[in-house]
Amino acid sequence: MQSSFARDSNPSEFRRQKLTGGRACFLGVGTANPANCVQQDEYTDLYFHITKSDHLTHMKSIMKRICA
Repeated sequence: MQSSFARDSNPSEFRRQKLTGGRACFLGVGTANPANCVQQDEYTDLYFHITKSDHLTHMKSIMKRICA
């Protein structure tokens, strides 16, 4: 049995046939608010604290410039 696309060879007709029957889909889009949200100006201090790299002050100042 041939598909209807092979018989019709008309892409718009094939698309119409595929879209006119069947169930409809719905895509829900939303936002999430994470509990551990960190402000950008506080991120550098937090990152260096978590990674136990507080002693790298020269790197900390560079990263603050990049994140600012």
